[in-house]
Amino acid sequence: MKIKINEIEYEIIENNNDAIEIDVLEEKITDYFDSYDYIVGDWAYGKIRLKGFNDKKNKNFKEINNYKNINTYIERDCAFGCRYFILKRIAKK
Repeated sequence: MKIKINEIEYEIIENNNDAIEIDVLEEKITDYFDSYDYIVGDWAYGKIRLKGFNDKKNKNFKEINNYKNINTYIERDCAFGCRYFILKRIAKK
């Protein structure tokens, strides 16, 4: 499934427990996230936290933001059992 947030298209990779709230994401996903290939969002205590990740092909790639570490990030850094989502930015053709 695809969604559009602030004129940018994303593919929904995962939407655990209906974590995606478009109106909140339109406020929180700013141009800061434009350089990321993936965005992970997790909810805890009524607040959303966003983190960007990149594919190795991205010129802004850093190991700390390697998209292969997304599952580890969710397991270690997100609240246990929280609602979370993974979005993949769709490249413009």
